[in-house]
Amino acid sequence: MARYAKKPINKYTQPTDANRRVQTEAADVDDIDLQQAILKFKNLQEKQKTPLKNQRTKSKSPAPQQGNQPMDYSQFTFTSLKVIGQGSFGIVYKAKVNETGEIVAVKKVIQDKRYKNREIQILQELDHSNIVETKHAYFTYGDSPDEQYLNVIMDYQPETLHSFNAQFLKQQQLLPEIQAKLYSYQLLRGIAFVHTKGICHRDIKPHNVLINPDTNVLKICDFGSAKKLSPLEPNIAYICSRCYRAPELLFGATNYTTQVDMWSVGCIIGEMFNGLPLFLGASAVDQLVEIIKILGSPSKEEVLSMNELYDIKQYKIVQIRKKDWRKVFQTVVDPQAIDLISKILTYCPRTRLTALQALTHSYFDDLRDETTFRMYQSKIQIPDLFDFTKEELSNNQSLANKLIPKWYQKRNKC
Repeated sequence: MARYAKKPINKYTQPTDANRRVQTEAADVDDIDLQQAILKFKNLQEKQKTPLKNQRTKSKSPAPQQGNQPMDYSQFTFTSLKVIGQGSFGIVYKAKVNETGEIVAVKKVIQDKRYKNREIQILQELDHSNIVETKHAYFTYGDSPDEQYLNVIMDYQPETLHSFNAQFLKQQQLLPEIQAKLYSYQLLRGIAFVHTKGICHRDIKPHNVLINPDTNVLKICDFGSAKKLSPLEPNIAYICSRCYRAPELLFGATNYTTQVDMWSVGCIIGEMFNGLPLFLGASAVDQLVEIIKILGSPSKEEVLSMNELYDIKQYKIVQIRKKDWRKVFQTVVDPQAIDLISKILTYCPRTRLTALQALTHSYFDDLRDETTFRMYQSKIQIPDLFDFTKEELSNNQSLANKLIPKWYQKRNKC
C-alpha cells in the first residue's frame, strides 16, 4: 500500500579508427578572455549532444553470441534515440544497436586533460548484478586530436531512483514500502561490492541509482568521481553532491574512507521514506547546519574522528540536542528502518555501519524469511537477492550464514 506524504570480464577494446562513430562539429574558439572561454565551454556542451550517426564501417558483422561469450560491441553501430541525462560531466542518451535492435545507454564525456579519468579502469573491476554493466568503450574526436570524447556503452534502465520517486511525489505519495526495502537492500549490496575492491564511488545520489520498476532491479551508475582510496594519498574534500555529502567532507577531511559512501546511502534510504532529502542545505555551511538539526551538535571527539587535522581550537558551536528520528519523518516509519538509518547516519565514520553490516540488519530479516519472501513475491517481481559470491563476502562464513537463507541454499544447493 502506498504511503502518503504531507508535503509535496574484460569488455573493453583499445580505441581504433573503427570505433570513431560519432561525428562532431568543431568550432574555432580562442582562449583570449573569460567570455570566449565560457563560449568554448558552451560549444563543447552542445557538441556532446551530437547524436551517434547511423553509419556503417568496414568492420565485419559480429558472430552470433554463443553460450556465455560476451557480445563484441566494438563491431556495432549505434543510433541515438533521446537524451536521458546531462550535466557538467557530459550527456547520457538512450540509443539503439543497429545490428541487433538492443536498447542501450551511451554516456558521452569530453576528456579534460587536467583531470584523471579513472572511470573505465574502475568499471573493469566491477562485475556485479547491482552495478551498471558496461558493454564497450571507445573514443571519438572533434576537428583536432585534442578534442576527445569518451563514449561508454551501458545496459539501459528506464528510470533513476530520483525520477521514480518524483512520480510519487507529484501524487503526494511515497514509494511503496516493499520497493523501498528492495532498493535499499540492493543499493547496499552494490556498494558493499564496490568497497571490497577498495573503491569509493564518491557521488552516490538518487540520480546515480538506476532502477527498472517492472523487475525491481537496481544498478549503481556513474563512476566518474570514483577512486581507489589509499591511506597514503590525500583526496579532495569537495566531492559528492551536497545533500548526500558526508559530514567529514564538510569538515574538510582529505583522509576519508569508503564510509563517505555509506553516509550517502543512509541519506537515500531516508529519502525513500521521507519523499524529500533529509538534509537540504543551500550551501556547504548550511548543509552542516541541516545535519546538526537532526543529529545534534557533534562533540569535539566526533569532530576529530571525522577530521583528525581539524583545528579544534576554532570549533565553537551552539550546542543543539539530537532530534528523535521518529519525528524526522513525515509519516509513521517502520522502527527497524529508523534503527538502520540512525546507525548509518552517524558523525563518526568508524561507528557508521558498513554496507555488509547494514545488509545483516534485522530490517531485512523478512526478505530472508521464506514465508514472507514468497508473500512479497506473489505481489511484485523480486530479483535474486541472495546469490552472494565468495568475493562479496570476503570468505566470511559467519556473514554468509546470516545473509544467505537456508531455504535459498537448499533450493540452489549453495
